Amino acid sequence: MNIIKRLRLASDRRISGSRQADPLRVTYYRYLVKFRFERRRPMRRKVMWAPFGLVVVALLAAACGSSSTAPKSPGSPSAAASAAAPASASSSGTALKTATIGGVTVLTNAKGFTLYSFVPDTATKSNCNGACATYWPPVKGPAAAGPGVTGTLTTITRSDGSMQAAYDGHPLYTYVADTAPGQAKGNGLNLSGGVWHEVTASGAAPAQSPSSGSGGGGY
Repeated sequence: MNIIKRLRLASDRRISGSRQADPLRVTYYRYLVKFRFERRRPMRRKVMWAPFGLVVVALLAAACGSSSTAPKSPGSPSAAASAAAPASASSSGTALKTATIGGVTVLTNAKGFTLYSFVPDTATKSNCNGACATYWPPVKGPAAAGPGVTGTLTTITRSDGSMQAAYDGHPLYTYVADTAPGQAKGNGLNLSGGVWHEVTASGAAPAQSPSSGSGGGGY
């Protein structure tokens, strides 16, 4: 039997047992019982649903945390893209190519500027530091071989700890006086304690240019 009906029946019996069973009084007690029951029932529902809601929120939070911290599989597109990023950055950092200047095929950087070698250098050490490196900027390593570059590309560690690209055992430099691609104004100059040569694609030092000076009055 419904609880409201039970309460109404109990109320009716209590009223009917009294000396005067006023119909208005009976109606009043019925509505009073119904009002009290209806006022308590929503609170019971809230009490029942509150723990359930907390459990759902906790489960959703745990699921989101596990999905965000899950390691990326090697075969996933995002993992492949992140692995390919360092490789592409290193290969495109210093791209070398060749160009013909004065009838000689020489090595250039990606912008077409001539690359030079310094005679006092060794295959593992640069002897152009300080002010010398200001006028003859070292080519940052590692370098990537472009069209026509057939020699061996390596790197050396400079005195300041930076990496410098080398070609067939010659550390590579540019020259600040070359203001446009196709120039080789530093070829054959005797400056900063030694002679500078444009680096040929074959890696051999070219013959000294007749117009180049051998004095020291430069950098």
